[in-house]
Amino acid sequence: MPIEFDDPTIEKRLVFPALKRGFRGRCPECGEGRLFRKFLKPVAACPVCGEDMSHQRADDAPPYLTMVIVGHVVVPVMLTVQLVTDLPTVAYLAFWLPVTGGLGALLLQPIKGAVIALQWALRMHGFDGSADPDAPDQFLPASGLATE
Repeated sequence: MPIEFDDPTIEKRLVFPALKRGFRGRCPECGEGRLFRKFLKPVAACPVCGEDMSHQRADDAPPYLTMVIVGHVVVPVMLTVQLVTDLPTVAYLAFWLPVTGGLGALLLQPIKGAVIALQWALRMHGFDGSADPDAPDQFLPASGLATE
């Protein structure tokens, strides 16, 4: 049963503050606890407020968004530099490959935090307090068919 956001008994979660907290690597609920225990490994629960983060499903969204952002920043600058200079190909590779990789590495964790925070704010994947319908324990281990 989908959650009705117009229901007055359900506390509304503000999306922008949650995204801001997640981008900074903080818990989207309280903004105090760390969201990651390793570079891209989220904590199971917030150490400050106890919000359960174990059911987040960031999956492929953070790398995809990172590639889109880095590509839209690096490619126009790279093409502009190429038009105004006459550097050899080796010089372009020596400069633009580390810039692209470094920018991607810098943005990947904040973007993953923002994706997790967005899921929390929109009450997706079990962040609404109910059982996660996408959880792997709803599948039979031998056949891979959903239980009914």
